[in-house]
Amino acid sequence: MAININDNLRALRVKERYSMEDVAEIIGVSRQSVAKWECGESMPDIEKCVKLAKLYKVTLDELVSEEFKDFEDDEANGKYFLGVLKIEDGKIPIPEKAMRLFNVNEGDTLLLLGDKRKKGMALIKSPIC
Repeated sequence: MAININDNLRALRVKERYSMEDVAEIIGVSRQSVAKWECGESMPDIEKCVKLAKLYKVTLDELVSEEFKDFEDDEANGKYFLGVLKIEDGKIPIPEKAMRLFNVNEGDTLLLLGDKRKKGMALIKSPIC
């Protein structure tokens, strides 16, 4: 699956722990503009791309490349970047790497946990069948 600039923008923002509001304020646009860029509804102009690349400490080429490869796993601490996921038909595809790392197989039950204050969700393999 080809990665587009919108996927890179979302992944970089999440990696750097910025909210859409944070990015909008730093770049000088509305939160809605950032949301549209990340959803692929519109594209930032070249001036905004330069600001985004500086913000995320990447080159313009990396920002718009097919596949951004600067995410490093921290295996010593058990932390991994496992990809950018898109909900399609109400389903979230789990990358093969994640399935291998966490011994998740077709038919397994996963718990979905969420923290609204931290705006995060997590999947945990359930011991319950």
